[in-house]
Amino acid sequence: MKMIIDGKKADSIKGERFDIIAPATGKVIDNVPKATAEDIDIAIMAAVKAQKEWKNIPIYKRADILYKFLDIVEENKEDLAQTLSEENGKPIREARIEIRNIKTAFSGFIESAKHYYGKIISPGAEAGYKKHMQLVTREPLGVVVCITPFNFPCDLYDHKVAPALMMGNAAIALPSSDSALTLLKLTGMIVEAGVPDGAIQCLTAPGSVKSVAVSDRRVSLVTLTGSTEVGIQTAEATAANLTGTALELGGNDAFIVLDDGDVDLAIKEMVLGRMYNTGQVCCASKRFIIHNSIKDEFAEKAADRVKRLKIGDPLEEDTEIGCLINEKAAVKVEQQVELTVKQGGKILTGGKRNGAFFEPTVITDVKRNADVMGDMEIFGPVVPIVGFDTDEEAVEIANDSKYGLSGCVFSENQKRAFKVAGAMEAGTAVINGSGFFRPFEMPFGGWKQSGIGTEGVMTTFDKMTRIKTVVLKNIID
Repeated sequence: MKMIIDGKKADSIKGERFDIIAPATGKVIDNVPKATAEDIDIAIMAAVKAQKEWKNIPIYKRADILYKFLDIVEENKEDLAQTLSEENGKPIREARIEIRNIKTAFSGFIESAKHYYGKIISPGAEAGYKKHMQLVTREPLGVVVCITPFNFPCDLYDHKVAPALMMGNAAIALPSSDSALTLLKLTGMIVEAGVPDGAIQCLTAPGSVKSVAVSDRRVSLVTLTGSTEVGIQTAEATAANLTGTALELGGNDAFIVLDDGDVDLAIKEMVLGRMYNTGQVCCASKRFIIHNSIKDEFAEKAADRVKRLKIGDPLEEDTEIGCLINEKAAVKVEQQVELTVKQGGKILTGGKRNGAFFEPTVITDVKRNADVMGDMEIFGPVVPIVGFDTDEEAVEIANDSKYGLSGCVFSENQKRAFKVAGAMEAGTAVINGSGFFRPFEMPFGGWKQSGIGTEGVMTTFDKMTRIKTVVLKNIID
């Protein structure tokens, strides 16, 4: 497969390529160009030129083009799902959901863009300005670099590319090198739908080459979903040019069950909130803070439930747990589990690795000062459980982390639950449900080192545009 640069399928300048490997089997699925700094430069030049054309196309026509893209996606949805599942290792049923989400996301941004109006400051709104009218408009930024992770490549592509294009920007997609094939296909479909050459591009670039785009002064915004470490590096690189950033980063989300919480409901939500995508979710519940009076019951039921999940080939229809993105990721999870046990935790079930596969794991009796209860984010299907006695203690444990992405609390007492949710230092707090909750409409983002800014139909356009005020001076006699 090739990159999409200036509307055409392209190899890299140096002709180098790298393999995309199916993590479940180790099989080489395809290979893609290894982009260079020169390729990035060509793409940015094309984007700057194309954006001037694209921004002058009326919003309703941009909408028509992107709706045509959605028609093309619908015609190819099973091929896209199969590609996503194979290159990513997520179960095919989850891959199909992610492909269906493309229509949901793009439609939301398309329709919202039609109603993203400017404002008027009327004459006389302020003393001394009764003769003047101020027209406040939102204008495109220019070139938007969209850096997406491996775990939900399509969902995050949707969140970044759809609003960028609808606001009249040019978008350059830089997917994870572990999961690039599906996004190359999607970008080709947008070009086929009629977006001008250069207004949407997709390059397969190693991390060091992505930094070339991040630090280029012709780029107006870098929107990135990834680790906190990469987010900090991105912020440092963009600061030199005052380039805008939108950063959705890591998380170590708290899952609190108070003494009056519904344990069976919590177990159900634990499976959704921790086992989905084999635990590789930024806003997955990762620290299970359970009242001591029900901690043993929760741990036993959690272990019983996750050991019954079917682990297998992601492409098989009944697989519930696939593999991690690669063996290196699984080894890291293995090491983190071993450390948690060394620090006092007890494995009730799981804990074993087989290549890129890692068993769903429940660890109880985790100490409050264990690394996993603070800043060590386990990106895999692991449920570490710590006990507490008071609501205040639960909140204290939850907030004792550099992260603040999502969190949740279970209680039959809504007032009590609302108080705990309000005290959690997180961008999202869910009551009686997992923190793994992210509709496309919702403004999603983290506190502390979990990010800067939010994404979602409600707020992304504000980040994808800039304000211009046109003054009609002395328009009133």
